[in-house]
Amino acid sequence: MENGLLLEVEVAYALLERQFLKAIKLECGATVREAIVASGVLSEFPQIDLECASVGIFSKRITLDAPLSDGDRVEIYRPLLVSPTEARRLRAQRKAKI
Repeated sequence: MENGLLLEVEVAYALLERQFLKAIKLECGATVREAIVASGVLSEFPQIDLECASVGIFSKRITLDAPLSDGDRVEIYRPLLVSPTEARRLRAQRKAKI
């Protein structure tokens, strides 16, 4: 629910060994990019290349200039190390060896 002119959103990023989740308040009309910058996640995880990273709201991919709604959770996704097709092939190979 909107509190006056402020939105409450969360910014999330996760590595296997460390997670980041921060609730922040922004002015109505704020974008995904503004939330990410305001959260401080880029300082804690300098390896994030915001121009190349995929981002989403509640697992739905969106662009950095997408407007936010109150209660949104902005997620920054890590790049895939293995494509889904390759991962299925590797699992099938492992099962065949059993």
